[in-house]
Amino acid sequence: MGQKVNPISLRLGVTKDWKSKWYADKKRYSQILHEDLKIRQFIEQRYKPAGIADVVIERLGDKLRVKIFASKPGIVIGRKGAEVEELNKVLKALSNAKDITVNVDEIKRPELNAKLVAEDIALQLERRVSHRRAMKRAIDNAMKAGAKGIKVQVGGRIGGVDLARKEWFMAGRMPLQTIRADIDYGTARASTKYGILGIKVWIYKGDKIEAKKEEVLKKIEEELQSV
Repeated sequence: MGQKVNPISLRLGVTKDWKSKWYADKKRYSQILHEDLKIRQFIEQRYKPAGIADVVIERLGDKLRVKIFASKPGIVIGRKGAEVEELNKVLKALSNAKDITVNVDEIKRPELNAKLVAEDIALQLERRVSHRRAMKRAIDNAMKAGAKGIKVQVGGRIGGVDLARKEWFMAGRMPLQTIRADIDYGTARASTKYGILGIKVWIYKGDKIEAKKEEVLKKIEEELQSV
């Protein structure tokens, strides 16, 4: 039997960080958790054209900080920050926080973000593009952008057939059992004429711990040269 584990939850605390950073007692935990879910759902639905890759929520007392990572940050910010001001008003209604801060960061390489790649494939499937063509195009773009490996899977009534099935393509390496491997994982849904198709994307970007070692060695070399 295959033991399927989410690649992000497996690496939490090692190479991946939590998307919600706060502490609460038993009485307030469920309330704050549902607040986070509502905030994420609202941001992803309202700013869907902006390509929302991730939403990180940080809480400290009455302070709330929301970090939005998008491929098109201009849509989230709006003209002269008008959209951010409106978002602040909505966040005040959704949460009990008094001090709210919203930061918007740009995803410079959307081809290497698993969630954005999955959403792009879903959009193409909804436009009746061939699933094989959409998957292979995503793989080619990711490998050209510098990915060391990528796996794309589509499941459901592919092509409108009666029986649901899964199809997947892979390029490069995909060490799912190696915890130090930096693997990005994302999912999306495509609402087609024949039903909902599920898309899963895994992108391997290299080993994080080795990259950290190289950074430390470079710093040491620079310090020695300065002396």
